[in-house]
Amino acid sequence: MNNYKKAINAAVLVAALGYFVDVYDLVLFLIVGKQSLLDIGVLAADVDDKFQFLLSIQMYGMLLGGIVWGVLGDKKGRLSVLFGSIITYSLANIANGFVVNMDMYMVLRFVAGFGLAGELGAGITLVSEIMDKETRGIGTMIVASVGVVGAVVAGFVGQIGWQISYFIGGGLGLSLLLLRIGVFESGMFEKSKKEVQMGNFFHLFKNRKTAFKYINCILIGLPVWFIIGILVGSSPKFAAELGVIGVITNPISVSLCYAGLVFGDLASGMLSQYLRSRKKIFYVFYALCLVSIFIYLNANGFSNTSFYAIIFALGFSVGFWAIFVTIGSEQFGTNLRATATTTIPNFVRGSLGSVVVLWQIFTRDLSLGMILGTGAVALIIFGISFFALFNLEETFGKDLDFVE
Repeated sequence: MNNYKKAINAAVLVAALGYFVDVYDLVLFLIVGKQSLLDIGVLAADVDDKFQFLLSIQMYGMLLGGIVWGVLGDKKGRLSVLFGSIITYSLANIANGFVVNMDMYMVLRFVAGFGLAGELGAGITLVSEIMDKETRGIGTMIVASVGVVGAVVAGFVGQIGWQISYFIGGGLGLSLLLLRIGVFESGMFEKSKKEVQMGNFFHLFKNRKTAFKYINCILIGLPVWFIIGILVGSSPKFAAELGVIGVITNPISVSLCYAGLVFGDLASGMLSQYLRSRKKIFYVFYALCLVSIFIYLNANGFSNTSFYAIIFALGFSVGFWAIFVTIGSEQFGTNLRATATTTIPNFVRGSLGSVVVLWQIFTRDLSLGMILGTGAVALIIFGISFFALFNLEETFGKDLDFVE
């Protein structure tokens, strides 16, 4: 219990609340995006295409932002990125509430995505470096768990109107700036910046060993967005295919999935401390994922209540997200830690586009159908992730005061 008390400090609080607003905005757009497009005059027949276009634009912003914020985090400091990203996406959030046309919406979703890309990586890096090696897993667990609650809140707030929902998100973000008092820069960063070159993104690929490690850190996270983006994101289509009795809606599915993810993050974080391992947690939760996916794809004739329960279980099964971002932070030296920790989760998010293409090939082009095709893609993704995990070193208790 004392370890948990030590983990709750100003840096953890700011990083956790910053990630809360980060996830709030990401999920909020999924919930209110289509209605907002209708309200600014987009024809109903074009809404789906325009919505997907804006999602893609936001993802491009996140991919670029992940690299820029990551490099800045290693060159200028973790705190500068933590609060720079908060300011960027908070102002973009508020501005999103004033959009009147597609051009304006496109620019603001790109800016919002760019800003959102820096929050998690900077927060996890800072928390990992200021806490001792025995308790930093608790700190990152708190950050991830509190952050994911933002998705659940977005599910409820999104029902009161998209403009007000955007304003609330922006206001919450700006209010976090008041908490900067009492948060100090990482001592490891201050020490390392005087000794070596910091934040060269291309140094992640300077040799085969480092590049292989970096790519594996990305690949172990693939199941998260496969489950959230495809299984949960298309839950109404799966429900119709399986003959689920009752109505299944995206907002409820997303909220329940993220609610499960909160509990999963807490469970994985505490279990990691108990087992003193990161990799063992992945193996346990990968197994939970596969069992949950099997049940989900065989839920023929289930009631909507039972189907929602399975979605909650899917969310719980990807609760290794907290451990995932922690591993990324622990694998690399101080001179590349923010760059790696910030880009890794954003590249995982960006991988969804490729996973969707693969899913469409198996379900549509190869005529396997939605259920069999999805099962095949799941086996491929988990096969890749298991292989990547096997090749990563165990990092629990690893001393992070080193450079690449």
